[in-house]
Amino acid sequence: MKTIRNIFTLLILFIAFNSCMDEYTEVFTANSPVYMSYEDLREAVKITSARDLENTGKIYFKDGYIFVNEELKGIHIIDNQNPANPQNIGFIEIPGNVDIAVKNNILYADSYIDLVAIDISNITNPVVVKRIEDVFPYTTPAPKNEDYRVAEIDEEKGVVIDWEIKKVRQKMEYHYYPVYYGMRNEMSLASRDAGFGGAVPANGNSFGVGGSMARFGLYNDYLYVVDHATLFMFDVKTPESPSNIGKQNVGWDIETMFIYDGHMFFGTQSGMQIYSLEVPTVPKHTGSFWHVTSCDPVVISDGFAYITLRGGTRCGSSVNRLDVLKLSDNYTENQLLASYPLNGPYGLGIDDQTLFICDGDAGLKVYDIADKTHIDDHQIASFSNINTFDVIPFNDYLFMIGDDGFYQYDYSDLQNIHQISFIPVKKEK
Repeated sequence: MKTIRNIFTLLILFIAFNSCMDEYTEVFTANSPVYMSYEDLREAVKITSARDLENTGKIYFKDGYIFVNEELKGIHIIDNQNPANPQNIGFIEIPGNVDIAVKNNILYADSYIDLVAIDISNITNPVVVKRIEDVFPYTTPAPKNEDYRVAEIDEEKGVVIDWEIKKVRQKMEYHYYPVYYGMRNEMSLASRDAGFGGAVPANGNSFGVGGSMARFGLYNDYLYVVDHATLFMFDVKTPESPSNIGKQNVGWDIETMFIYDGHMFFGTQSGMQIYSLEVPTVPKHTGSFWHVTSCDPVVISDGFAYITLRGGTRCGSSVNRLDVLKLSDNYTENQLLASYPLNGPYGLGIDDQTLFICDGDAGLKVYDIADKTHIDDHQIASFSNINTFDVIPFNDYLFMIGDDGFYQYDYSDLQNIHQISFIPVKKEK
């Protein structure tokens, strides 16, 4: 009987101890979340008057208009029918927006956890025609001050749109949320034929053209969105009514997506992964190319892949270079032809035998790539004193987003590439 009493006593003490553990709290200064309710999020998309470019992200081109992402805020609309005199004509507020793609007159955009389809046939009056809710992972902005921890997040209150630094009291628990760090500090989401991905125009002009940093891609009747490990797939056969058709794991540490010749080329921190779209709803892995840990967008043209590797910060290593790969006919065996040192490259774009590289604070560099093994001997032009991020070459015009603004260049004469217009980014005082 005494033994039974001892066991019972120990059991009571064990339960009491664990109950106390569950209630342990701590007080500390933290990045405390600022929320937007789900109701407000789903009523927030609207057109407003033009505003200054401030914290710019991705760029996209469609039918004479440039769309410039304001990270996590929305999309600037720039009338570029006269490239020498672009006009900032409006802003589409889309909370939580990072990427877009356009098919016909329908613009697809992420809005935190939702996908939004917006009819832009009347560019001065965009209209939301469909929203697919809760399709993307719950993602938060980067902390306001990384010297402090992140306070507990209550998903029931809505999405996190900002942080405030203050003292909090909470239980000693921890839950990991994906974080969007922004284009300039690398992105982490935890935050062509008849196709589009990166800076390649589609046939028939039904799709727009994006930069090499894209995570959205269009192929035939499908829209693809990739985060760090998951490919989200949507049927856009009826553009104004996209439908969610599922998701698929496609690896890890994915940063960019480029669609070309019925295949997806994913730029990851450890290499390039290739998936066939022979069955568009079930992409099949067909090939890989591995390299040192780095951030690396990729573009493809005429049987070759061009990959910029950037080291430092969250990208790891200290490697900064351009890799040129010869792709096999079926993309299963791919050979490194040459590597060229760079300063700190971000995005890149290609038009026939001309390669444009955003080499970070070393500026824009332009190369003739006819001789793949001696590209560094054939630099056509260099524009320094610009901290560059991504480019779209299209019909002899180069659209480039940099730290201080949106640039356009005329490269119809490769021996006389020159800037023709500029829209500045508003600097914080």
